[in-house]
Amino acid sequence: MPAENKVKGPASYFPSIEKTYGQPISHWLAVLEGMKSKKHMEMVSVLKAEHKMGHGHANALVAYHLARDKG
Repeated sequence: MPAENKVKGPASYFPSIEKTYGQPISHWLAVLEGMKSKKHMEMVSVLKAEHKMGHGHANALVAYHLARDKG
């Protein structure tokens, strides 16, 4: 795959997140949608505590989710 087509940023974690946790990204974005009142690191903490997600994966999902909402 040419470098210019390579996925960068938080979305680059998506294939690994889906494989590791057995849920599509849409599932995790829906989970985050239910946490609108929380701040970034609060959302990360919930994913880590309640879903046993690693910090990098949780942070990538939250960053993507929040950036998407701003757009």
